[in-house]
Amino acid sequence: MAARGETDWVSRFADEVISEAERRAPGKPVVCASGLSPSGPIHLGNLREVMTPHLVADEIRRRGVECVHLLSWDDYDRFRRVPAGVDPAWAEHIGKPLTAVPAPPGSTHANWAEHFKAPMIEAMAELGVRYRGISQTEQYTSGAYREQILLAVRERARIDAVLSRHRSKQVEDYFPYKPYCDLCGRDLTTVTAYDDETTELAYTCECGFGETVRLAEHDRGKLVWKVDWPMRWAYEGVIFEPSGVDHHSPGSAWTVGGQIVGDVFGGRQPIGPMYAFVGITGMAKMSSSKGDVPTPADALEIMEAPVLRWLYARRKPAQSFKIAFDQEIHRLYDEWDALGRKVATDQAQPAELAAYDRAVRTAEGPLPATPHPVPYRTLASIVDITTGDTEQTLRILRDLDGIGGLDQARPRLDRAQHWVDDHLPADQRTRVRESPDEELLDSIGPGERESLRLLADGLDDWSLDGLTTLVYGVPKLQAGLAADAAPTPELKAAQRAFFALLYRLLVGRDTGPRLPTLLLAVGADRVRKLVGG
Repeated sequence: MAARGETDWVSRFADEVISEAERRAPGKPVVCASGLSPSGPIHLGNLREVMTPHLVADEIRRRGVECVHLLSWDDYDRFRRVPAGVDPAWAEHIGKPLTAVPAPPGSTHANWAEHFKAPMIEAMAELGVRYRGISQTEQYTSGAYREQILLAVRERARIDAVLSRHRSKQVEDYFPYKPYCDLCGRDLTTVTAYDDETTELAYTCECGFGETVRLAEHDRGKLVWKVDWPMRWAYEGVIFEPSGVDHHSPGSAWTVGGQIVGDVFGGRQPIGPMYAFVGITGMAKMSSSKGDVPTPADALEIMEAPVLRWLYARRKPAQSFKIAFDQEIHRLYDEWDALGRKVATDQAQPAELAAYDRAVRTAEGPLPATPHPVPYRTLASIVDITTGDTEQTLRILRDLDGIGGLDQARPRLDRAQHWVDDHLPADQRTRVRESPDEELLDSIGPGERESLRLLADGLDDWSLDGLTTLVYGVPKLQAGLAADAAPTPELKAAQRAFFALLYRLLVGRDTGPRLPTLLLAVGADRVRKLVGG
């Protein structure tokens, strides 16, 4: 592997973070941070919250500098709404901490938060993301933040003054701490009195319950978000933490947090790039609260971990991009394989090489890779045509590329199989005809019959290159052109007509998988039979 260039966005942030860490906390590990709320499916947009600091932290570790990536699970946040597809009866839990809400029906997990954390934890392990997880439920209920909570409450007037600059109307009796009701467990509470000297806090709840507690001993509540976030920056000594574009509007948690962290908690705001949204081909902006969103686990079913890492590594955080679950995944893999060839032959540009290197390895070592990577679109065509039959698949791959066993084509082969099974529309699935279409064969003219004869006679070169040359060459031969003749509009039209005829005879449609792959999968004898040869 050639030396990685220092021109990519990850290297630039790593430089800045290391310098800032030396100024703020010399001799201590560099702290990068992420935060995820397991309120619903953790989708591919949320993954950018993790991958951005992961890539920077990994680069810092590659340089031999001690660095920790903290991942805060915001599992002490309130349950806000019932996602689509979940029993509406779960509405009775709205207002409770996510860890106090039962898991969705049929789940084996202890609570709502654990149910949605589990697949993300598995996905991050497959992606090579090394982090230290922090449960905010554990932090708050253990009293870890007690001094920070008391400080925020003492400084509530100062916090209110910061927030008031961004409010359209004033708020009376502002209080930065929200108790969870001791009777119903929800946060439908209102603080009615507080004594700074004794820390006695009185609250009432919409359920009718009320009590007085000593805040210095109370562990059933949390700071409101715009105070909680800057508190954690100071508590954890965070140097680098990105946030979504929605956090950078006037009056947002990032904006006001930058003032509160210093004025109240004596800390400093992290270096925090804004990251843009991640979309899915053919889908609108993702939303966890609506429930039906593609997750990292979903993406890892159809693409290898290095390819998914590459999508996040090659784009600057502020650049949006889309992840393909449709036919675009074929183009994506073509681009990935082309980059791999450029890297192998030392032709990649420094930024390309850096993104590729970050995709295929971490500071701990390389990620698993497919030993014999056949093009994804070819694998998808093969598993589609063979309906996943392993013997047929191995026969074709052996003829195609000399593969001795299917494990040489895995895990890419398995990813292509999942894509065909789950994302290829039923009307685009390939079903090879069992018998010749006699009616169509009887209706074609002499020129078309001649083209089919030339095809049947040329099937002896049983390789992908040979079959590619054959299907493109038959119309050339009929037009009296050389095999290497440059395409003309007339030749392209003749080739399209020939291809359409072959598709109709082989699969009963005008289109289908790439013809050379289709021919290879069907087999020479069966092709001759179906084209009347």
